[in-house]
Amino acid sequence: METERELLEAIRGGERAALHRLYDRYSDYAMAIGLRYIPERDEVRDVLQDSFVRIFTSISQFNYNGEGSLKSWIGRIVSNRAVDYLREHQHFMTVDDIPDEPDEPEEPDIGDIPPDTLTEMIGRLPTNYRTVFNLYVFEQWPHRKIAQLMGIKESTSSSIFFRARRMLAKQIREYLKSQET
Repeated sequence: METERELLEAIRGGERAALHRLYDRYSDYAMAIGLRYIPERDEVRDVLQDSFVRIFTSISQFNYNGEGSLKSWIGRIVSNRAVDYLREHQHFMTVDDIPDEPDEPEEPDIGDIPPDTLTEMIGRLPTNYRTVFNLYVFEQWPHRKIAQLMGIKESTSSSIFFRARRMLAKQIREYLKSQET
């Protein structure tokens, strides 16, 4: 399999088939990222189309920093486009729209949960909860940056993350309990 460096050199060398190889190599990865933010596949396809247009048009400015940096760059573009899409379509709600969940003593173990099931659980979180959760956990953004992106206070981002984690923990406990029977 060709390395990211080789793929980039082919693209920058004008090899049109290299753009197809880039898409083939990273489209499933991009779809998985998009689905973390937007559970509807048709909506994610729109985001991916916009993302790959942006990737193809700006790849000449991409600075290669070693194997994996191209994949990370693509992931950031997809997650940013997904958040932009959610904001443009006003999918966010205020924190007060969803009641608090009661405190549970400890976080459940996710080791026995299939990744697809966990992704589905994250997809059931309210949009702004899912977005903050994904940006904080998977993209490893600080709450300050999340707050700027979403147009909220840093403390609100932190509060949303805390509530999202509790809601997800509740879903995990329910799933684990259903698997015991």
